[in-house]
Amino acid sequence: MARDRSLDIAVSGMAGRFPGSSELTQWWDALTAGQVLTRRYQRQELASEGVPPDLLDDPDYVAVHGHLADADRFDHVLFRMSPREAEMLDPQHRLMLECAWSALEDAGANPLDTGLTTGVFASASSSDYLRRMVAGGQLTPLTLEDALHGTEPDFLASLLSYRLNLNGPALAVQTACSSSLVAVHLAVQALLNGDCDQALVVAAGMAFPQAGHLHVPGGIHSPTGHCRPFDASADGIVAGSGVACVVLRRLADALDDGPAPHGVILGTAINNDGSAKAGYYAPSVEGQQAVIRAALRAADVDGDSIGYLESHGTGTRIGDPIEWAAASAALRASGARPGQVAVGALKANTGHLDNAAGVAGLIKAIMVVREGVIPPVAGHTMLNPLLEHDGSPLYVPGQARSWPGTEPRRAGVSAFGVGGTNAHVVVEQPPVDSTARRGASTGRHLVVLSAADGAALDRAATRLAAHLRTHDVLPQDVVRTLATGRAHLAERLAVIGTDTDELAERLESRGTIAHGRVPTTGPAPLVFAFPGQGAQYPGMARPLAADLPGFSAALATVLDEYDPTTAELVGRALLDPGFPADDLAETALAQPALFAVEYAAAMALRELGLHPAAVTGHSLGEITAACVAGVLDLADAARLVTVRGAAMQQCPPGAMLALTCGEQETADLVRASGLALETAAVNSPDHTVVAGPPDVVDAFEAWLSGRVRARRLRSRRAFHTALVDAAVAPLREALAGMRLGPPTLPWATNSGELLLPGAPVGAALFTAQARHTVRFGPSLRRLGDRFADAVVVEVGPGHALSTLAESGGLTAVPLCGGRPGADDEAVPTALGRLWTVGQPVDIDATCPTGRRVHLPGYAFHGPRHLAAEARPAPAGHNPSAVVPLPVTAPAPAATVFATGRDSGIGATPGADRPAGAFEQDVPSLLGRLWTDLLGRDQLSDDADFFALGGDSLSITHLARRLRTELGIRVPIRDLMTRPTLGDHTSMCRALVDSERAPVAVG
Repeated sequence: MARDRSLDIAVSGMAGRFPGSSELTQWWDALTAGQVLTRRYQRQELASEGVPPDLLDDPDYVAVHGHLADADRFDHVLFRMSPREAEMLDPQHRLMLECAWSALEDAGANPLDTGLTTGVFASASSSDYLRRMVAGGQLTPLTLEDALHGTEPDFLASLLSYRLNLNGPALAVQTACSSSLVAVHLAVQALLNGDCDQALVVAAGMAFPQAGHLHVPGGIHSPTGHCRPFDASADGIVAGSGVACVVLRRLADALDDGPAPHGVILGTAINNDGSAKAGYYAPSVEGQQAVIRAALRAADVDGDSIGYLESHGTGTRIGDPIEWAAASAALRASGARPGQVAVGALKANTGHLDNAAGVAGLIKAIMVVREGVIPPVAGHTMLNPLLEHDGSPLYVPGQARSWPGTEPRRAGVSAFGVGGTNAHVVVEQPPVDSTARRGASTGRHLVVLSAADGAALDRAATRLAAHLRTHDVLPQDVVRTLATGRAHLAERLAVIGTDTDELAERLESRGTIAHGRVPTTGPAPLVFAFPGQGAQYPGMARPLAADLPGFSAALATVLDEYDPTTAELVGRALLDPGFPADDLAETALAQPALFAVEYAAAMALRELGLHPAAVTGHSLGEITAACVAGVLDLADAARLVTVRGAAMQQCPPGAMLALTCGEQETADLVRASGLALETAAVNSPDHTVVAGPPDVVDAFEAWLSGRVRARRLRSRRAFHTALVDAAVAPLREALAGMRLGPPTLPWATNSGELLLPGAPVGAALFTAQARHTVRFGPSLRRLGDRFADAVVVEVGPGHALSTLAESGGLTAVPLCGGRPGADDEAVPTALGRLWTVGQPVDIDATCPTGRRVHLPGYAFHGPRHLAAEARPAPAGHNPSAVVPLPVTAPAPAATVFATGRDSGIGATPGADRPAGAFEQDVPSLLGRLWTDLLGRDQLSDDADFFALGGDSLSITHLARRLRTELGIRVPIRDLMTRPTLGDHTSMCRALVDSERAPVAVG
């Protein structure tokens, strides 16, 4: 009978930083190779970390530890912290934040917006960092509160929830060495009870400083510095440092929406030994046996299906035999056969990771059942003779071996805490993916990456490229994972490729790449610019149909507004590269075709989240702009461009010539030539177009003879000249039956004016724009004046308007190429460029067939942080001489506002002014106080206290420091509402000056 899987829990994400490696893949390689990852320190290393010389000289001091490299690094910028705030945070808590971020990314969840109710179950070892700060005697009553908030376990889970925007239950779990496996049990219960949809279990065990231990005869610490669980030479534990995290979801949910699980939790159990044991610190066979049997019952599996046990495995003379006896009895009673279950002992590799040991063991067991490989117990030579091995289901593997038992592969994980809180978890290999192997989707794939700074972005690109070269992953899955399973941060890049090899190559070489940064003020305003006739080419809609989601549906909507004959002809011209170019050059077809492609592209961009702040268009493109701005509805706009194109088709032939000179110079040249030409367009201060009869344009072009550069345009009519006068009457007649509404967003017209929302629009505007000079250059200037940081998107074929916008100082992004077969990557490149400069592009929509997979996450390598209060004490320092600190913390800012405390109300001028206050250099003092509170220097007057990481508590600290240093009471509300350094300086100067002034009496 099949198990009921409705209560199974998926391990959807994992992350860890352990001795020997910060990457799980490298760590797994070390475990399967049986490597001992602890380290023996040099005396000088320990002395520099503040280990007292008398301890180093003690013959029982063992300088061995499972060392975690770069444990003092922290990416404070990513987590929106000031350097000072990061310094006051326990290194354990910092690394837990980074590890939790990595695990969520591994689970395909955006760490800042998971989209799920996510609970946090967190545990950390007691804070040696806090002890060092207190022992140093440098904490003030103010910094003491910061230190407590940054190091005490009470605040840990809430800190994670706050920094990662998680709104499920947040619990700190503290049961000593079993803490994190107990947290797994609580997380599983929360998921099954519906308290959350996703659970983050994160734990840390890290000494500060990382150092050795003092062996006490009869104690649990190894005198040799070797942890040998279940070995005949076992003599105790060695400590290690590490951080571990798993992300859990109900299995059905994870299979429906997420990357393939790493493994499955079938059942969990916790209990306590009670008092029926030798002593408080002693383990209990009965308690450990009971918790294993309870977990097997919860999992609804028998012992004969278990092939591996990740033990607590401390390597102590008493603990090992008790654990062996308890596990043997529990598994044997539930059906396990002699020699069936391989025993693992992570502490032999890394040392005892304290509160993180349980989740670290869980991750190892998950990897065992996932990979089907059983690692050896590192350093094991001979079984401890005190272990009852005859008939035991347990054996200790001496080398890595393939999984020997039946499937599905199942394992148990044990963790036992000092005091008797026991935990056991039963896990199983991930379910086999029953879906058929999909092939890579065709076309170009847009891959986006982001980070908080440029160096991290470079590291992320390098890591992703290496992963794509060594893993079988589909490009559409890469697109979807990075689009929906990552936070979109400020520093960004985008690459395009047809397959993962090309993507990897371009990530490594930075080829065909868009790179940008999100403005601190938010996305820049978008301007949609629509080109006019001359930009068309056969098949111009094909790149948009292939790479712009929503375009094909929008195009079909536009074509429905044409008569069937026009719709069929326009459709073929837009989608068939073999359509005759000469036929498309005819005005009657070119104009409806351009309108259709432009309007459909604009609607598709809106569906992708790109909404224009303003619109403009060149000649025919102005009708598209008017439709997008709400002046014309789609049906009327489609009819207008059809009438316009047909009417202009009936006008006499003409030609147009673009000149690289301004309007006045163009007029002078025409006048000097003596030829009858008109200025058709003023596109920029040095780009003008003249038009007239073909023979006259020919003559003018020959007359120029190199005076200025000239280029013949692809046009058979002299638009915007007297040669199209005959088109005005049909346009006026068509417009008479149309309702023209006011624009709903700013519209820069061809007259050079900027019409604001609500402005009246008359039919004469559309007849005039067909006949008179196009003043596109002045229109761009108006847009630039109103939207100085605008990004102009050329919505249609070609790059002409983008070039003009760039020459006017605006950022421009052409949406597609200008000729058949050219710029096949133009559309995804444009979307990538827009995303990299902070536009809200829905990248996920560009690859709807993809699913989330496990990919490398954020490449952490932040700066080193160490609070001055936690630095090693100088030689000769006597901690006992330090004056004890008061434990009463200052009132929080909310209390200050409510009571008026520290507001200065009723204060006696100068009553508590320190000696020499008037002689203080106020600007220097403010700079020093800001640096102390925020950990930043090189401050300018316009620096903002809160933008640099300050908060209401630190502003309270600032007010108190000003009172201490200057003897003035600065209202906290004023400090908060005028937050720049210049504001604070001027406020303090004014208060100091007022205190200095004589006070009139009587």
